[in-house]
Amino acid sequence: MQAIHQEILPASGVQFATCLKLIPTTLLSRDSLPTSDPSGLLAVSRRSLFNVVVARSNVLRIFEVVEELAPMDAQREEERERKAAVRKGTESVEGEIEMDTNGEGFINLGQIKSTTQKEALGPPMVTRLYLVREHRLHGIVTGVETVRIMSSIEDSLDRLLVSFKDAKVALLEWSEAIHDLLTVSIHTYERAPQMITLDSALFRAELRVDPLSRCAALMLPQASAAILPFYQTQAELEIMEQGQSQLRDVPYSPSFILDFGAEIDSRIQHVIEFAFLPGFNNPTMAILFQSPQTNTGRLKEHKDTVKLFIITADFITHNYPIIAEVEGLPYDCFSVIPCSAFPGGVIVISTNAIIHVGQSSRKVILPVNGWFARVSDAQTTALTPEEAARDLRLEGSLVSFVNDTNFLVILADGAVIPVEIVAEGKTVSTLRMGAPQAQTTLPSVVAKGPDGYVLIGSTSGPSVLVRVDRLEEEAPEGMDDQPVGVVNPAATMDVDDDDDIYGPSTFDPEPTSRGFVAAKKRLITRFTHCDTILAHGPISSMTFSLARNGERLVPELVTASGSHHLGGFTLFQRDLPTRVKRKVHVVGGGRGMWAFPIRQSIKVNGVSYDRPWNPFRSENDSLIISTDANPSPGLSRIATRSQKGDITITTRMPGTTIGAGPIFQGTAILHVMSGTIRVLEPDGTERQSIKDTDSSNNPRAKIRACSICDPYVLIVREDDTIGLFIETERGKMRRKDMSPMGEKTSRYLAGCFFNDSDGVFQTRQNSKVVSNGSSKTSTLTNVTSGGTTQWLILCRPQGVVEIWTLPKLTLVFSTTALSTLQNVCNDSYEGPAPSASQDRKPSDTDVESILVAPLGESYHKPHFFVWLRSGQLAVYEILPASVPDDPMTPTRPVLLLVKFVKVASRAFDIQLSDDTEKSILAEQKRISRQLIPFFTSPRHGESYSGVFLTGDRPSWILSTNKGGIRIIPSGYSVVHAFTACSIWESKGDFLLYSEEGPSLVEWMPDVLLEQHLPSRSVPRSRPYSNVVFEPSTALIVAASTLQAKFASFDEDGNRLWDPDANNVSFPTTECSTLELIQPEAWSTMDGYEFSPNEFVNALEIVTLETSSTESGTKDFIAVGTTINRGEDLAVKGATYIFEVVEVVPDPNSRSKRWYKLRLDCRDDAKGPVTAVCGLNGYLVSSMGQKIFVRAFDQDERLVGVAFLDVGVYVASLRTVKNLLVISDIVKSVWFVAFQEDPYKLSILGKDPHSRALTCADFFFGNGLLSILTCDEEGVIRIFDYNPLDPESKMGQHLLCRSEFHARVEYRSSLTVARRTRTGEPDIPQAKIICGASNGALLSLTPIDEVSGKRLQLLQGQLTRNVQHIAALNPKAQRIVRNDHVWKPLSKGILDGNLLRVFEDLPLSRQDDITRQIGTDRATMLRDWVSLEVSW
Repeated sequence: MQAIHQEILPASGVQFATCLKLIPTTLLSRDSLPTSDPSGLLAVSRRSLFNVVVARSNVLRIFEVVEELAPMDAQREEERERKAAVRKGTESVEGEIEMDTNGEGFINLGQIKSTTQKEALGPPMVTRLYLVREHRLHGIVTGVETVRIMSSIEDSLDRLLVSFKDAKVALLEWSEAIHDLLTVSIHTYERAPQMITLDSALFRAELRVDPLSRCAALMLPQASAAILPFYQTQAELEIMEQGQSQLRDVPYSPSFILDFGAEIDSRIQHVIEFAFLPGFNNPTMAILFQSPQTNTGRLKEHKDTVKLFIITADFITHNYPIIAEVEGLPYDCFSVIPCSAFPGGVIVISTNAIIHVGQSSRKVILPVNGWFARVSDAQTTALTPEEAARDLRLEGSLVSFVNDTNFLVILADGAVIPVEIVAEGKTVSTLRMGAPQAQTTLPSVVAKGPDGYVLIGSTSGPSVLVRVDRLEEEAPEGMDDQPVGVVNPAATMDVDDDDDIYGPSTFDPEPTSRGFVAAKKRLITRFTHCDTILAHGPISSMTFSLARNGERLVPELVTASGSHHLGGFTLFQRDLPTRVKRKVHVVGGGRGMWAFPIRQSIKVNGVSYDRPWNPFRSENDSLIISTDANPSPGLSRIATRSQKGDITITTRMPGTTIGAGPIFQGTAILHVMSGTIRVLEPDGTERQSIKDTDSSNNPRAKIRACSICDPYVLIVREDDTIGLFIETERGKMRRKDMSPMGEKTSRYLAGCFFNDSDGVFQTRQNSKVVSNGSSKTSTLTNVTSGGTTQWLILCRPQGVVEIWTLPKLTLVFSTTALSTLQNVCNDSYEGPAPSASQDRKPSDTDVESILVAPLGESYHKPHFFVWLRSGQLAVYEILPASVPDDPMTPTRPVLLLVKFVKVASRAFDIQLSDDTEKSILAEQKRISRQLIPFFTSPRHGESYSGVFLTGDRPSWILSTNKGGIRIIPSGYSVVHAFTACSIWESKGDFLLYSEEGPSLVEWMPDVLLEQHLPSRSVPRSRPYSNVVFEPSTALIVAASTLQAKFASFDEDGNRLWDPDANNVSFPTTECSTLELIQPEAWSTMDGYEFSPNEFVNALEIVTLETSSTESGTKDFIAVGTTINRGEDLAVKGATYIFEVVEVVPDPNSRSKRWYKLRLDCRDDAKGPVTAVCGLNGYLVSSMGQKIFVRAFDQDERLVGVAFLDVGVYVASLRTVKNLLVISDIVKSVWFVAFQEDPYKLSILGKDPHSRALTCADFFFGNGLLSILTCDEEGVIRIFDYNPLDPESKMGQHLLCRSEFHARVEYRSSLTVARRTRTGEPDIPQAKIICGASNGALLSLTPIDEVSGKRLQLLQGQLTRNVQHIAALNPKAQRIVRNDHVWKPLSKGILDGNLLRVFEDLPLSRQDDITRQIGTDRATMLRDWVSLEVSW
């Protein structure tokens, strides 16, 4: 059997991050926009500060940190609230500074008057993150760092260094030519001697870079590192080059492997971490290692075994002297952080203490709990009573320096604690720790940026960008009596809050000689929350439930995600969730709907005046125009809303409407029909009618498309000719002369207008044309009010896209690359293209529609959309282009300095219509596919601009700030017409005509669009280990995981140990509670608390035999638990059987029905119950090394009927009919059958090799049955049971047919039925959906043999012929080392991440690749589209 492995969702969260100036826009001091505030006094600006590169697993994302104007609504509300809060007569005057009212704790900024006055005079600014690029790499990232090479001196840009799990380092830089990352070099060390005995469970390929970018180091096993030196000056290059001219363009010298034990000191073994130190002439490294290794049980023999060496490196002579050596550090040290040149040295973090090690080997130790004195003999400084009572845990904590002598410790639970380095002269005397300041996200990485910006990344939840400012203020009375480091109580941080997340701290980095702050002044640290990168964290369990989108029931994937206080549920839906607000059958609109505002006339003394138009206010729609093809020749309607809120048809017109829109600044209606262009009054009466005829008054071909942009109208006829109309001063339309565009017989497939309000389209005069005697054009483009320019974009049949100025119709841009979907489209500098022949036949690669529309959330960028007749969609971002270096062409007076960069591509499997059939029936069956732009505001302060694609695969095309462009299915089979509609005074409404008829819909509330699937977050402040859906009541049953204090007891019930100090706490253990959750409000209806030392391992809905129902079976909740009794006593477990029962609801409750959990049975076990499942009315459960099959007797006890001795630890149980698959953490997979007469479990086959499996599932499709497994390394295998194969030894051994390295393990999986378009087969196909530990959502789908062979050949072509990011090898990433076979078993599972690249390739590349494997592009796209559905 063949399958394809796909990532429905990539890895979630941020594990590695760095801040740098990667893109040239970050070097610009100010990027002014051509807009201003209403008063005209304050300039509105948008400035790019720096870039943030984050990585998790195989996902690399580049963000741009932008400072821009705050939203207008927020600004007005702030001003209104500020004025309301100021008492009359107390307003600030010139020279006075107001208090900070932005949640910063009322900070007085009087000492920095220049900055404060500038902020007071300027508009409020906000800092946001914007996604620039996202890549799924063919490798697992283990580090990202910033580096500067010789070329950085010329362009002032940083380079990106990325390390990978298989000991590779790639140097990347930004290329403006492709507007993406470009690989400079890749350095591989996977064949190094140190990698031969690689143990991936113990090895971390950490990447570190020298502060001056002189070298980079990659940690390797066996106490060694790969060193990559970089050239910084031309003099270094000349010294290292020694006559080799071919190395002049190489920014680095040859790398080498540094063996710490052999080349530095033989004592260096078991390296924990290393770091480069600043302030040295040569690269200097601090190495933290442990020799010999020890643990808690061996502290009596080996204590304080960690050592720290500081070495300096000379890469020319390969000399590495030790300049500092420190021994006797606690055994639990895990991190080393370099300090600045003053005070110098490093900060070492252990589990129980913070240690400063100076360059003179002096240690200053600050213990944070009472355990330090019990695990270490190191001497500490004198502690105050407050410090002696402190009880903190530093496991998993991170450190970020605020300045030279102050740093923040972010604990594993997110608490932020300030620490000050106190020095006497040049010697550090003590470390002072303040009280916790705030609560932030669970940290995994801290990246420091310029100007005080800090990114706190998390793999368990959202990551936050904060700004840290050091400000001086007047100290309150009595402040001089407080010791340094005391922090005022601060507001905690909510990662979903848009306000400031931290309160002010009050520790002073400059104490007096007595250790107290100054009496009048103090320095405070202000934290401002800037933006959040949303993430759901690891997925521990998942289930499908039924969600109610209005009246529709849709499947929803419920995942238990996150950890600690960020735990909860994340809900995913395949389609963008919408709900129907009302049915509007009276409107119709099967062929099109348009809603827009029209300004009504006002009568004063019998004279009509047009209501003035406010360009800064978005008015609500006032009318709806709809059209239908039936009855022939069509019917059009104009509808308005009555005072009661109902829709009233005011005008009916025979004929089909092609397009409609406002004209004459919104005072009239432009109505385009198949042969007529009409101007209507707001009440629907006709003002003007222009028949589309030629010079002889003969009717032209029917109009098939139009584009309306006040004051222009473009029509495209069925014979591919166009017409252009413009309004006159008398309130009517006239034809516009198009002679500058060439001959009248010119053919065009599509066209549109573009209103440029952001100044993206910048032109440049051609000096050649001007110097040849041509006069400069005074006005080439029509500039409307507000500085908006208008442009006409056309596409010819031969694929040439042209951009013309308005109103002069001057050609400024021409390219053929857009029609072939090239990745980057630049100007060809050619003149107008010749007309195509009239007898030309349509092609599948013809452009059917083009559109220029904005996309975005808070910042709306113009994008170019291309829709091909074959069903392929491409989205291009319009970017400014540089002035060409080559001499400009003399055929153009003006050049447009733009380029188009493809940012999204999608292929749709659509039904092509027969253009030759012109019957009435064919016209009524025709499905219209259009790109319709819209603007919506689903909630206050939130707005989106996007495009909707109608047709038989309707989709939303949206773009979010931190998610990029998303093409999301709408959930409808077909949508014939669509328009945004605010006629009911809601900016979040849409009118669409689907298979359900005309409806008014809106998005479901609280939907997040940043991820690749629409999602909703349900925070619960605690993590969940298991979640299931109870089908009979449609409720959610989940097992939460909490932390409880653990104590050991003897047989008499006496505690064996009690804490002997206040700062020595009990250890903690996991405990669980079972919760019954109502999924609509996500409220807990009932629960069951287990013992404090008992936690849930398995939770399933099982069908058991019972006499309480007529059918004889009933759904129960089976729970398997572990009872932890300490390390001296054996672990026990228990099996619970619950059922959900309905009870009388509380009269005060709003719910009409209420349910509770009822415990029917508890069965104690001698070992942990790690897995449970149902089998033909029986319960199957594991207990240690045995599997039991039990019957539920009289609904009160479990009676064993069969058992089987299996492996060591059962990880999962899966059943189909009477077949059972068992996965074991040591003994791999077992295939077992159950029989009832007599009761018996029979082993059909098992894997003869030992593999640590985490999950196993039945996998069936195309009439075949296989077993799918995953192990701890992330290797997915397909096993077959075939007793006829000689290798199976009469079926005793399962045959491994394919191996695929997914690089991430999963412990939760669901089997769903795969729907195919060819009809339901006799045996349904199974699709496996997996929730990975890194937050990714994976799928494994069976494919038929014919398609599998084609896709296998395509995968090989893509591996060899496509340039991949970081020059990684996709094939090497997926190959599994197997010593039991003579060649890798790599042909059974296809790589969906690699095959996805084919969809993004240009058409020419797709044709070339498919031609080499003997097929065509359409067939391959059809195979791929059929597999791209999420579920």
